[in-house]
Amino acid sequence: MAGKRIVTSCLIFALCSSVVAGCSGTNGNGNASTGENKGNSPEASQATANGESGYPESLTYWAGLNTNVAATMTTYNDIAAYKELEKVTGTKVKFQHVSADQVADQLNLLLASGKLPDVIEADWVSVPKGPDNAIKEKRIIRLNELIEEHAPNLSKVLQDNPDFRKMVTSDDGNIYVFPYINGDKYLLTYIGPGIRQDWLDKLHLQMPTTINEWEEVLTAFRDQDPNGNNKKDEIPFFLDNWFISFSGAFVGAWGITTGFYQENGKVKYGPIQPQFKEHLETMSRWYKEGLIDREYAAADYNVTNSRVINDQVGSLMIGGNQAGKFDTNPPNGSFSLAGAPYPSLNAGEKAEIGQRDAFFSGIGAAITTSAKNPEQIVKWLDYKYSEAGHMLFNFGIEGESYTLVDNYPTYTDVIMKSPDGLPIGQAMAKYVLASFSGPFVKDRRYYEQYAGSPEQKAAISTWTQPSNEKLMPPVTLTADDGSKFASIMNDVSTYYTEMIDKFIMGAEPIDQFDDFVETITRMGIEEAVELQQAALDRYNKR
Repeated sequence: MAGKRIVTSCLIFALCSSVVAGCSGTNGNGNASTGENKGNSPEASQATANGESGYPESLTYWAGLNTNVAATMTTYNDIAAYKELEKVTGTKVKFQHVSADQVADQLNLLLASGKLPDVIEADWVSVPKGPDNAIKEKRIIRLNELIEEHAPNLSKVLQDNPDFRKMVTSDDGNIYVFPYINGDKYLLTYIGPGIRQDWLDKLHLQMPTTINEWEEVLTAFRDQDPNGNNKKDEIPFFLDNWFISFSGAFVGAWGITTGFYQENGKVKYGPIQPQFKEHLETMSRWYKEGLIDREYAAADYNVTNSRVINDQVGSLMIGGNQAGKFDTNPPNGSFSLAGAPYPSLNAGEKAEIGQRDAFFSGIGAAITTSAKNPEQIVKWLDYKYSEAGHMLFNFGIEGESYTLVDNYPTYTDVIMKSPDGLPIGQAMAKYVLASFSGPFVKDRRYYEQYAGSPEQKAAISTWTQPSNEKLMPPVTLTADDGSKFASIMNDVSTYYTEMIDKFIMGAEPIDQFDDFVETITRMGIEEAVELQQAALDRYNKR
């Protein structure tokens, strides 16, 4: 079953940006300062005055090959922004890629081998034993002093946004990467419930806002033939395994998540809470009554897409860029997919928890101990945080991939209406990093166009309503704690995945929930909670 966990995740994450949760740190209008300087970056200006580049002649750079890039290219060298960066800096980059789904395993092997490239781009918070241990074991280097001395652009970003500095600094006080930062709160929420607005209108139903209202609407979708084909073939809610495991799904109505969350500074694990049993009872009842696709566990992306565009699905989880007309315009001309609010339990309340990423979650470019010229590499990486670099890696080449319209960088039809028929994310990936990630500050104006229709903007606005105060910040574990935590959670996650399907499908009665909790407890979940609590306490003291 675990191999089929990615249904809507493929659907959404292949098309949506990867975005990262929760602090302020803006320049007053919701936008992070990007260290922008009028004109060229200070380092570039100084280099020109000195008649020297100040950048490395060459470097090696390891990174997973993003799926949007892999659709049309084999290396980041082919991305227009990197081609332009080579022209500006004179630095030739030899990229070393692994497929996106192999990054974690291949990174572990790479670090263990000791044969390291100059730069490694990865999610360093998720590396076993954490980034501080990678510094202690002399795999990567501490960057604090190098950034202060040689990276004026990133220094300004961190100076102007203290919460960013808190996030990119480890428990031991190390800055370990040139970070991938979402530069605006608008970029943090991009997934939520989607519902057929045309079906609601046809059946004279209001947008559901509570769990009970959702049940009433889904029952009407099942019984009242909203697709009008005189067949009872509607799937009221297309549930899938990714939705079940996603911490910001309907389970948030009960004030919990399917993972770790905090309540007044105290860490808890959602699946062992009494509220989770109530959530499972609801999902199991919906499954039994035909409100959820009976074949959800075997569905894949193609099945999902086919059922949506064939006018069968009433609601499902979607990305912001799918609101309105989904991926492909269905044959039904009245098709309208609207963003629905994350539900609450009681009328008049807002859901406590939805989807929200972090401004920084650990992704970035680390410099390894194999690099012979770290000062020059720091200067090269810092260019991306300058005004020119910010525009280059968010919007590409002026006059080609974007133009300035009233000082607003507007993507051209090369991206928005690809002559090659590419989805917007893949068309963007030929020019910029904005449709995925990397060491730069992402600009909200990218997403305003990527998901820019009125329906898409309305969906994102709707999904941002939960306070999300219970979500965990991007904490880090110590080396020893990380090993213990991974050992515990490997067993817990496997068992959780197996049992959730059984509970929902009725193979395991809900009254066995206490046994489920006892088993997870025996696996060591209380120790895992303690480790997360210690990490949260350290984070709050940074």
